[in-house]
Amino acid sequence: MLSDILGEAWNSLRRQPTRSLLTMLGVVWGIVAVTILIAYGQGFRSVLIHGFDAFGKSVVVCWPGQTSQQVGGQRAGKPVRFEREDLDWVRARATLVKSACLETVRWLPIAYGNRMAQTAIRGVCPQYAEMRSEIPSQGRWINPADMAERRRVVFLGAQLRHKLFAGRPAVGATVLISGVRFTVIGTMHRKIQLSNYFTSDDESAWIPFTAASDLWDTRYASVLLFEPIAPRFEAKARAQVLAIIAARQRFSPTDTKAIMMWGREQFRPIIDGITIGLEALLAFVGALTLGIGGVGVMNIMLVSVNERTREIGLRRALGARRWHVQAQFISEALALTLAGGAIGIILSYLLTAIAPTIPLLGPLYHDNSGQGDIHLRISLATLLLSTLILMLVGLLSGLAPALRAARLDPVEALRYE
Repeated sequence: MLSDILGEAWNSLRRQPTRSLLTMLGVVWGIVAVTILIAYGQGFRSVLIHGFDAFGKSVVVCWPGQTSQQVGGQRAGKPVRFEREDLDWVRARATLVKSACLETVRWLPIAYGNRMAQTAIRGVCPQYAEMRSEIPSQGRWINPADMAERRRVVFLGAQLRHKLFAGRPAVGATVLISGVRFTVIGTMHRKIQLSNYFTSDDESAWIPFTAASDLWDTRYASVLLFEPIAPRFEAKARAQVLAIIAARQRFSPTDTKAIMMWGREQFRPIIDGITIGLEALLAFVGALTLGIGGVGVMNIMLVSVNERTREIGLRRALGARRWHVQAQFISEALALTLAGGAIGIILSYLLTAIAPTIPLLGPLYHDNSGQGDIHLRISLATLLLSTLILMLVGLLSGLAPALRAARLDPVEALRYE
């Protein structure tokens, strides 16, 4: 029975090929709009996630504050400072922490030949690169031997490398940091990041924490960084680190003002708030566009009901039930929308092949690598969502004409001229 209904629907559309084709054009345009807009929203979300991941996929940065509670005879307002012992305690006792590192920062002049820049010189440990996504494009990162032997080596951000060396090779060259000679061991590509602290990573220079001790007093670090064993344990790891440092420095483990922490959990509401809202808006706009095509299908189906009134009366007189008539017109509406949808999806793939990327953050960061651009990719999820919206529009478009056809009186339909 279902095959008969579908066959009749196809024969009905073939009788009016021009009208069927023109009706499908609205559906084609609508499904292209839905698919491309959803793909754009997903690409926009990917760019934002990439920008925040550049800060570090699960790193937490701890800033020293001051106590706000009186504990064990200690007055409130006591300043908290990070020392080497704090790092040792965290590494030894924090079971939810994968790695931890102290960072010390000073703004100092760095020069190569007659070129000079005043920027953040950051003393860090070898684990810092993995935590903060500092990926070398040339050379290497700071290693444990550099730390142990207090080597005077430096790793440069992309913009700082360009200021000092322009297009010349940087790895192996000697630069002066506050008048002290350092060897460049590595540099990185332009880093598109939507969050940073102190200054942009592109403008920074990193040296071993022990080498920083030769340039300035590093007894008290600027910040402490740690990475949880897994992103889902970030909140528990934060509480654990706070409690460990509180035990050593003798303040309350619940005093959140003593140590201010900033991690991925603070980024998540920002990412979700921007991207989910935008994706929903784009999907809604696309669905409205497809809905306009659905209105065209509905109009044509209503015209078809009027043209085939005698046919409907004859079928009813021969024993066809109302649901047979309803199924006939709904199947014709679905055939129109699905045929138009198939053409629209093919066109969407062609459009994404012709223009696969849309500039977003690349021009802002003067980057032409494409990492900050929106990449239009039609994923399986996009295809399923577009198909779901398409079928819903097809059902709604055929429902009103189908109900109207099913409610016709057989006797009056047979008399219709």
